[in-house]
Amino acid sequence: MSTSSKNGDGEIRIGFYVCQCGHNIGAVVDCPAVAEYASKLPGVVLSRHYKYMCSDPGQELIQQDIREHKLTRVVVASCSPLLHEHTFRGAVERGGLNPFYFQMVNIREHNSWVHADGAAATAKAKALARAAIERVRFHRPLETTRVPINPDVLVVGGGIAGIHAALTLANAGKKVTLVEREPSIGGHMAKFDKTFPTLDCAACILTPKMSAVRAHENITLWTYSEVVKVEGYVGNYTVTVRRKPRYVHEDLCVGCQECITACVYKDARFPDEFNVGLSKRKPVYLPFPQAVPQAVVIDPERCLQVKTGKCKKSCLEACADRKAIDFSMKEQLIEIKVGTMILATGFRLFDATRIPQYGYGLYPNVVTSLELERLVNSSGPTGGEIILRDGSKPQTAGFILCVGSRDVKTNRWCSRTCCMHSMKLAQLFKEHTGADVTIFYMDIRAPGKGCEEFYDKSLREGIRFVRGRVAEVTDWALAPEEEGKLVIRVEDTLAGFVRRIPVDMIVLAVGMEPNADSQDVRRLFNLSCSTEGWFLEKHPKLAPVNTFTDGVFIAGCCQGPKDIPDSIAQAGAAAAEALALIDKGYIEQEPNTAYIVEADCSGCKSCVPLCPYTAISFDEATRKARINEALCKGCGTCVASCPSGSIRQHLFEDDQIFNEIAGVMAS
Repeated sequence: MSTSSKNGDGEIRIGFYVCQCGHNIGAVVDCPAVAEYASKLPGVVLSRHYKYMCSDPGQELIQQDIREHKLTRVVVASCSPLLHEHTFRGAVERGGLNPFYFQMVNIREHNSWVHADGAAATAKAKALARAAIERVRFHRPLETTRVPINPDVLVVGGGIAGIHAALTLANAGKKVTLVEREPSIGGHMAKFDKTFPTLDCAACILTPKMSAVRAHENITLWTYSEVVKVEGYVGNYTVTVRRKPRYVHEDLCVGCQECITACVYKDARFPDEFNVGLSKRKPVYLPFPQAVPQAVVIDPERCLQVKTGKCKKSCLEACADRKAIDFSMKEQLIEIKVGTMILATGFRLFDATRIPQYGYGLYPNVVTSLELERLVNSSGPTGGEIILRDGSKPQTAGFILCVGSRDVKTNRWCSRTCCMHSMKLAQLFKEHTGADVTIFYMDIRAPGKGCEEFYDKSLREGIRFVRGRVAEVTDWALAPEEEGKLVIRVEDTLAGFVRRIPVDMIVLAVGMEPNADSQDVRRLFNLSCSTEGWFLEKHPKLAPVNTFTDGVFIAGCCQGPKDIPDSIAQAGAAAAEALALIDKGYIEQEPNTAYIVEADCSGCKSCVPLCPYTAISFDEATRKARINEALCKGCGTCVASCPSGSIRQHLFEDDQIFNEIAGVMAS
């Protein structure tokens, strides 16, 4: 081993450790050779290789060596710093060193996993090791900072995931503000008749939780509202919420609906959003019978009084006793302060008109799965009766799966719930009509608890399954039995020939997509999105509800397609993560923040608009830029862009970076 070296901080004694990570690294990289190479580098007084450095024995080895060999710096070559940098920093700190006298080298994701040539991978590992050793000698002792956490929480989205997260936090004694853009909470689940695989009544499950939200003393419920601005940082967010005028005071309205009866529009004539356009409503309406809050809402786009000011105001007269209706209501912008936020903004359904060969929008008896949900529901537009557009009952029906899913032309992903959802609807269809039902599928995916049994139940009840992607739906009759029918043309891949199957009604199992405004929401909360557009978690396995923005968590289908149990489980996990942060009382922030050398700052302000975290402001008194360390995430954008070089960054100082480059080039 080489002798120790010195820099301005005194004697440098570096300990180097290379991890075999089982076969992940050791099968490609010659770890003993890397350790032997590192032992001869200047400043390295100890060099070891070990099978699993992140294990307890591996960490104890580092701690013992720091004490016995008086190490002043530690370098570990192993897997991703995202996974284990915190682990090794903790080991270094327990050994008696400042944790930032540590440097990590990624020789798994950056080396062994992307190279098949063992000799080349070993040479690369040596180069990366030398770079880290040259860099670490210039590390400085840094300290993490503690930011206090405001215990209040914002939950965005009032579907089942948002409801469950809000109730979990509120039951733990935290103050929660639940913001929902629609006039009522409930989300998509409120539109369902039953839930698979148990066929429980969706309303029976959901309505008590909705009522609990409304009644909970720790929950402030704002419906018909949207978040428009988010400022601040983890533990101290300032959120601006736009509350749209409902023209009805929620605390005064009792849901008697007399104003609806009295409305000058004697007939309902506008599409009912809750019934997905299958029925009509008036300008003043109750979203659905179990709506929470149980208060009517006035549609400003259709109400004569709101639009023109010329109306008999019959609704006002009907509500004269309670005085709940107020046409003077204006939009409000309200600021709230919270420490953490949970996004449960849900999804949108695929627009079936994008696949014109299936006839949606062309043939009246082609419906989507959600439209059928409303038809079978007793509170739906037909009172639970499934009828064709001519008023008759269907005798045959076909369910087409994967509409908009698993298709490179639309969405590559599986929407996960469509198979089970279609089997549930097929059973309900058969129960309501006695019709013959056929499901056209690519693959049946039923991996959840009780789902395979549900599939078997569908088979026992006589539902037929045809494997093959449907080519087209037409009303062209080529045989007498096809007259007046919709004809499904499909290649039956199990039978090995193309079939023409006439049916009375077709149900399209439309998949899930990210909300239309998901990119706007992403920018608002400073999140990342996957290539498909779903909000991106910090780690798919180890941090599935965390995001890269501290204090912001995701739950439900905004993160990706999932069923109700998975949405609820993820909502509980997000609430638990928020609770852990709140109950700790503070968050420790990394010290890799940028800072300004004021003597060199020219006050050009070029850094201010470039900061993605709005951490930089301009001090008019000193004519210098200032960085709020609590907001800074250490991205380095300002450091790279500063024309005067006055902005620098802890852990990424010039001498550290330049020596790291020199180290990798010299190997």
